[in-house]
Amino acid sequence: MSSNSADIASEQKYVSRLYDRLDEMREKAAGRLAVLLRQAGGTPQARSERESGVTLYTEQVTQFGAVENGLCFGRLDFHDDEPRYIGRIGLFDDSAEYRSLLVDWRAPAARPFYLATAASPDGVRRRRNIRTRLREVVGLHDEVLDIEAARDSAHEDLTGEAALLSALTASRTGRMRDIVATIQAEQDHVIRAPLDGVQVVQGGPGTGKTAVALHRAAYLLYTHRRELSTRAVLIVGPNQTFLKYISQVLPSLAETGVLLRTVGDLYPGVSARRTEPVEVAEIKGRTVMAEVLAAAVRDRQRVPDEPLPIKITGGETLMLEPETVRKARERIRRLGKQHNLSRQLFDTEIVHALTQQIADKIGHDPYAHDALGGDDATGDEQYMEEADLAEIRRELRKEPELLGTLDWLWPVLTPEQLVAGLFASPQRLATATPQLTDEERELLRREPRGGFTPADVPLLDEAAELLGEDEASAAAAAERLRRLEVAYAAGALEIALGSRSIDVEDEAEPELLAATDLIDPERLAERHEASERRTAAQRAAADRKWAFGHVIVDEAQELSPMTWRLLMRRCPSRSMTLVGDVAQTGDLSGTSSWAPVLEPYVGERWRLAELTVNYRTPAEIMAVAGEVLAEIDPTLEPPRSVRESGVQPWERTADLAELGEIVRAEAAAMGDGRLGVIVPIGLLFGAGRAVPEAVLGDDPDLESRVVLLTVKQAKGLEFDHVIVVEPDRIVAESRRGKSDLYVALTRATQRLGTVTLTAS
Repeated sequence: MSSNSADIASEQKYVSRLYDRLDEMREKAAGRLAVLLRQAGGTPQARSERESGVTLYTEQVTQFGAVENGLCFGRLDFHDDEPRYIGRIGLFDDSAEYRSLLVDWRAPAARPFYLATAASPDGVRRRRNIRTRLREVVGLHDEVLDIEAARDSAHEDLTGEAALLSALTASRTGRMRDIVATIQAEQDHVIRAPLDGVQVVQGGPGTGKTAVALHRAAYLLYTHRRELSTRAVLIVGPNQTFLKYISQVLPSLAETGVLLRTVGDLYPGVSARRTEPVEVAEIKGRTVMAEVLAAAVRDRQRVPDEPLPIKITGGETLMLEPETVRKARERIRRLGKQHNLSRQLFDTEIVHALTQQIADKIGHDPYAHDALGGDDATGDEQYMEEADLAEIRRELRKEPELLGTLDWLWPVLTPEQLVAGLFASPQRLATATPQLTDEERELLRREPRGGFTPADVPLLDEAAELLGEDEASAAAAAERLRRLEVAYAAGALEIALGSRSIDVEDEAEPELLAATDLIDPERLAERHEASERRTAAQRAAADRKWAFGHVIVDEAQELSPMTWRLLMRRCPSRSMTLVGDVAQTGDLSGTSSWAPVLEPYVGERWRLAELTVNYRTPAEIMAVAGEVLAEIDPTLEPPRSVRESGVQPWERTADLAELGEIVRAEAAAMGDGRLGVIVPIGLLFGAGRAVPEAVLGDDPDLESRVVLLTVKQAKGLEFDHVIVVEPDRIVAESRRGKSDLYVALTRATQRLGTVTLTAS
């Protein structure tokens, strides 16, 4: 780090200029936004343009505020060109023919900052990392790119080595930081990979997979702004704790058009938080569940065992024969339409059959027509014209008993009703799951109360595909909502008019305009609707059929086959980034190889990039974790650590009461960092009582100094110090327990300890 006061003063002068320019742009955007928000009325085109402007300037104000911290972090000095400053966004001098003041890190002109080395300098003479606190320059790291510098470096493949190691050894804060100032070459290649196709990023612990995925999202939004700003980017993470951990990264990179979700939140209107045994989740994740759900839908398309009597108005009773229902069902099924969309066709088949039954009876019974409301009882055979038959059909469609019968024979179902009803009924499970054993059916059996689990969400989505949505019903619901909004607007206008009548005598001031003179309820409701500003990501969150422009999945190796079906429906273009490590697969329905999960959807049209350098975990800790990796798969190579901490992992044996003392001692030795205590699932609350100062729960606060959590909760996270409690029990809790232990051992950036408990 340079402490040269002249250099720091020079850079401070330039950085201050950049912040002045940022303030100018922010004030201008805020001013334009304020003007637009004060405007009202106008033509539909004017209102649309105003809304677009409001959206644009709102995003700009948000963006300019988000890049306040660390606006400029780098400088490139060239042999034959002027210096080039690198930062979070691009800034230009509009008073000097838009000369570049700051280059966006995603622009091609910034790429030498991440790729230039002494062996291949790309014209760069010196790379400078600029470290700031608020708006003050507090330090500089310089790299002179020449062959001698390369020989002096301990890691010839690292760029910005001093700045990188400084960032790696800094204390954790409980929130992931961006790596925009220290992106390494192998990471940069993945970040800037093409948008099209499926990009798989395989990397061991500490290789920066998650950071690469997030920076790739920011890069794609920069280079494909028009396409992705309208279609949105979806990022899927393993749990809510993880999403909270990474939530500040993209805003710090000036990007907010991204939807962050867990699998349990991918079905609009359902927040799946119910827990269940891992064995049950594994069954639900199998591809056979698509067949099970299709069978469950067919099972709800009933044929009665006996004729069904249907009493209609006038006292007449019709008999609906099982064969009539069976033939109607078969004809409708052959059409291949979704279940709910077939209901109207099924109704038509049944109504036509009953109409013919009535027509036949009228034709041969001299009193039948009179009983149905007719006035002809001559006893002669009656011949019905089409208009008469149509009238009978219209009347039958109003019969309450017939409507109830049709609801039983072919019910309109929601996905929630289908899935919950399947698992609540032993009979329905037995009918729909001939492929499963009795033991597996019993595992699936549950009461509907208590909500849904994350493993249910792909099943709900599959059910929605099978059932379909009745567009007519959706349109009717939308129209009902519009009428309510119009009625509300009318009420608001009446209140305004009533208030005016109290204050003003109409006769005395006839020239005063009332609100109703300027706008009617329909226009007021329309204006309110038009003023609702939602981003593409917000609209996507509420629309199950939304097709995302790009999907990024972290810990992708954990996804079940049914979850892959859901995600592929969400991304018909198959533009995806999948990051993970098959050696860390913990879920029973996860994968140990990428090809089997991808080839059914994209064939061989996917590309693999491997990250091989471990930036997070010191070599001393990876030596311990590497022994576990060898037991998982001897052919797998652990990622190479870039640094040593000088501290060997420690082991202790203690009873549960002594665990609290060990944790407190480790926290005291840690300083201002974060300590993660990783325990077996069955020990979570017992350890919580022994370590009362630790936070725990479904969504623990990672900004606390001591966090107690399970391996599944710890996925993707990192702590300065980690204590793994009862490693053998972690292994024993799951058929993939070795992978779970590997994950637990590789969460630390500084120091690792393991505690084996004895009986107290």
